[in-house]
Amino acid sequence: MSVRTEVPRRTRPARHRPTVTLPPGEDFAPAPSPDGRRVAYVSDRAGTPAVWVRDVDAAEAVALPSGDEPVLSVSWSPDGRWLAIVVAPGGAPRTELWVLRPDGTERRQVAGFGRRSASLSRWLPGGASMAVTETAERGAAVLVDVDTGHRRVLAEDDLLILLDVTDDGASALLRRGPRNARWLELLDVTTGDRVRLLPDTGRGSTEQGWFGSDGSVLARTDAFSELAALVRVDLARPTLAPTRVAARPDAELEHVALDARRERAALLWNTYGGRSELSLCDLASGVQRAVTAPGEVLGDAVFAADGDLLCLTAQGPVQPREVWLVDPAIGDPRPLRPDTDAARTSGAGVAPQLVDLRAHDGLPLSGWLYRPAGPGPWPTAISLHGGPEAQERPGYNPLFQALVAQGIAVFAPNVRGSSGFGRSFVTADNLAGRYGAIADVAACAEHLVDSGVAIPGHLGCLGRSYGGYLVLAVLVNFPGLFAAGVAECGISDFRTFYAGTEPWIAAAAVSKYGDPVRDAELLRDLSPMTRIDQLDVPVLLIHGANDTNVPAGESEQVAQALAARDVPHGHLVLAGEGHDFLARDNAEAARTATTSWLTRHLATTVITLG
Repeated sequence: MSVRTEVPRRTRPARHRPTVTLPPGEDFAPAPSPDGRRVAYVSDRAGTPAVWVRDVDAAEAVALPSGDEPVLSVSWSPDGRWLAIVVAPGGAPRTELWVLRPDGTERRQVAGFGRRSASLSRWLPGGASMAVTETAERGAAVLVDVDTGHRRVLAEDDLLILLDVTDDGASALLRRGPRNARWLELLDVTTGDRVRLLPDTGRGSTEQGWFGSDGSVLARTDAFSELAALVRVDLARPTLAPTRVAARPDAELEHVALDARRERAALLWNTYGGRSELSLCDLASGVQRAVTAPGEVLGDAVFAADGDLLCLTAQGPVQPREVWLVDPAIGDPRPLRPDTDAARTSGAGVAPQLVDLRAHDGLPLSGWLYRPAGPGPWPTAISLHGGPEAQERPGYNPLFQALVAQGIAVFAPNVRGSSGFGRSFVTADNLAGRYGAIADVAACAEHLVDSGVAIPGHLGCLGRSYGGYLVLAVLVNFPGLFAAGVAECGISDFRTFYAGTEPWIAAAAVSKYGDPVRDAELLRDLSPMTRIDQLDVPVLLIHGANDTNVPAGESEQVAQALAARDVPHGHLVLAGEGHDFLARDNAEAARTATTSWLTRHLATTVITLG
């Protein structure tokens, strides 16, 4: 059998890309001005994520000249004179920090030079000083004065992130450690001395932290409970157990946004299955007030400096991500874009159903099922999310809708290792636990057949990033279970992944996947390339040419191995993209290729049912 390369290996340069019909664009990463009268945000509606500014009562937005590279986030300085933007050159994981005036002038880079990657932790009160994290071989906590360009390095260490700085600049809050095992340290800026905060429980991870208004530190952590909660640490007695500020037995605290006075917080709760709930919390008393959620999944919550406006994003299965405004005194959300309500009601597509099932070892699993019209069973695709510390939620996914429109059911599970279900679940796939995660995919396939959703022999699987790894892993470990696969930006060999990825990504991944030296035999056995001769179904490989998170060679070596054995495959490499496909036309090219591939290789069933 000859090899069929059914999609081109490389897209043409952007100026020659063919015209395609794109799904609606999205608005995200809002940044309210200090007085709450304007909102800067990132939008990809023009093709590539860029910065726009809109008055809260205006019908039109203004695009700022934020450069040709895709923008990931924007933040307004507390004095209103600057916007800080994080850009991803070539779409790659390495990021740069730039500033520009709100009118678009004086744009210049302030951090992330050379091989260093930069992110903004916070603006310091009163002006143009910002707390920045730069990462290369090691992490560095840096203070940058935007007006003068002066830089001051506060600390450097492995796996170090700067979370916060006190208003007087005397103390800094650092986060250290690898994935699923992070902790906080208090830095005395004058002496350089560091003290670890929170007792070491030997379990859990602390992901967010802030200085409070009362000489304390607030932290979002699951080190003291199965579900992440908000706790307070008394800096006068940092080794004592923290005080719980906000926690729920039925939901995980996903994100916390503090107002400038550190007196109130917006809490985003992740309920079972991934739907969001929003509450406003008085930090002194811990009393919460629920706010109506304007969508199934919320994110990007941030207060204006004066505290009288909260911005966030909302999305749903047929609702593209968009910016919403909340008056904390009233609580009723309203859209930033005047046409948002019309866009929400006019969306076409299907809403998913939450399905519960059991893994082979009895572990409870769940996922979202998107059903085509008419009676089943259907040809079915299992979609595997990235991370793995991410979660499949009922958000906006035009790929799922495109597959359903072709008569293909989609099941998007949360296998072990997913977030949103507690500390034990998110760490259940660490190291040798990954065998269980691979087996979970097989359990999902069997459940879909047994429950009458899927037609035996007509299942496909797809996934990106870690999900791309799982696609390859399940295909080589359970031959005959799936009829086709699509692996996007997936690891194929842990040895080559560790050798080629960014150093800080490799260092952080050791706790999740294993040490490339100490756990070499485990990683070899878990690598799809070790059993690549077991893969004998059509596979489409998609990768960003500039990916330095999971380097493009991870897909290339699979393509070469399949070509040597005449296994049907396709290999699509997207120029100008990194790990995430940020340009809308490139993202649509990947979606179109995926839909076409799965439809083609399940075509006999589709035609029979038709």
